[in-house]
Amino acid sequence: MRMVHVLLLAAATNLASATSALEYRTYRNPSNSVHIRPEPCGGNVCGVVVWANDKAKADAARGGTPKLVGLQLFKDFKPDGPDRWKGSVFVPDINKTFSGRVVRTSPTTLKGTGCLVGKMGCKSQEWTLVK
Repeated sequence: MRMVHVLLLAAATNLASATSALEYRTYRNPSNSVHIRPEPCGGNVCGVVVWANDKAKADAARGGTPKLVGLQLFKDFKPDGPDRWKGSVFVPDINKTFSGRVVRTSPTTLKGTGCLVGKMGCKSQEWTLVK
């Protein structure tokens, strides 16, 4: 998986965190190249890119997504147990949507995991609250 895939999967983690606490705050990936803010969408939570560095934008553009900032990467995240959520994640650098899960690991961090097919080809990443 390319870096943007991992970034997007990690962002899902941030999204899910907001669902339980309804804290629509911004989270960053470990390399601080993408920031996501959870927002309500229907009865669920979706995640929108509110900031991305030039490399993340270029990776997305090469995959057919010319505008990364403002894009809804995480859709329909629903509770899936205590401090756990599931939904779908759009990966702009390959123009595909995959299943994703998020687990709150602390009050300021989330662990996002995304899988290509079922539980195969999974990648995880921790996201941190932007202060």
